[in-house]
Amino acid sequence: MTDLSKVPVTIVTGFLGAGKTTLISHLIRNAGGRRLAVVVNEFGTLGVDGDILASCAVPDCPAENIVELANGCICCTVADDFIPTVEKLLALEPRPDHILIETSGLALPKPLLKAFDWPAIRSRITVDGVLALADAEAVAAGRFAPDVAALDAQRAADPGIDHETPLSEVFEDQLACADMVLLTKVDLAGAEGVAAARAVIAAEAPRPVPVIELTEGVIDPRVILGLGSAAEDDIASRPSHHDGDDDHEHEDFDSTVIALDEIADPTDLVGRIETLARDHGILRVKGYAAVTGKPMRLLVQAVGTRVRHHYDRPWRPGEARRTTLVAIAEHDAIDHGVLHAVLQD
Repeated sequence: MTDLSKVPVTIVTGFLGAGKTTLISHLIRNAGGRRLAVVVNEFGTLGVDGDILASCAVPDCPAENIVELANGCICCTVADDFIPTVEKLLALEPRPDHILIETSGLALPKPLLKAFDWPAIRSRITVDGVLALADAEAVAAGRFAPDVAALDAQRAADPGIDHETPLSEVFEDQLACADMVLLTKVDLAGAEGVAAARAVIAAEAPRPVPVIELTEGVIDPRVILGLGSAAEDDIASRPSHHDGDDDHEHEDFDSTVIALDEIADPTDLVGRIETLARDHGILRVKGYAAVTGKPMRLLVQAVGTRVRHHYDRPWRPGEARRTTLVAIAEHDAIDHGVLHAVLQD
């Protein structure tokens, strides 16, 4: 008999480095018998997150169930990329029980929700829930929540200045679309930071939503899967800065891939990445490094000046031992020559 039930889809959104890939890796390994499929949308041409998730493939989520859409906003390429990808996943045998979509950290979730109304897929899938991940330490530091009083005072002095940054708009749109907010990296924020982050989220969210704290992406899947929100039928209650726009673009952001030879010292690389964030406005750096004398590849993930790295797997036979990093920033901060010079040994 043909299964006419809708396949639930969970949209995982959140700012750069909030922990989306870590969360989905945890869900893949703790699926509880669900057959999962994953769609990863990258910003930039280097598919780091898709590679990480593919390495987590298990029988309930084999490698062929993990699809990466690189170098394009998933909600801007609905007809060309998203719809065919969903149709491909729904045609798998056995059909997935649940689909996870990891959006780019720069994506606006509401246009993606609207894609679920396309006739080709509307009767076959439903948005089980929209999860917005928020980095507790970053939010507590006020990076995504402008001081309204200060902004009003500055606008009064110079009405030609708009102090609401593109980053804050992305953050607020993600909160506004969410059924649940996952407050990540609470161990780094501390009790006061967590309390401050919760206050920011409560002030910015247009309606009350559950806020759950987690560390290293660990959470009982039963808490976040099976929400049954049918969010595609509830779009009107999820306001956006871009409501009324026919489309949206990401011209405020840009990325560049930097290729280097082997590096001698990971600590030195970390220092150079910190310099990019501190002195050159780089928001995010991720990729792989070849370390001289080491048989394993070094995975690098940086959010601002916070840099994490570990050896993730051996270099494969015939694989070029190269250091390849993608840097993401607001458009005017991307100068490939400068970034390459800072990172070059």
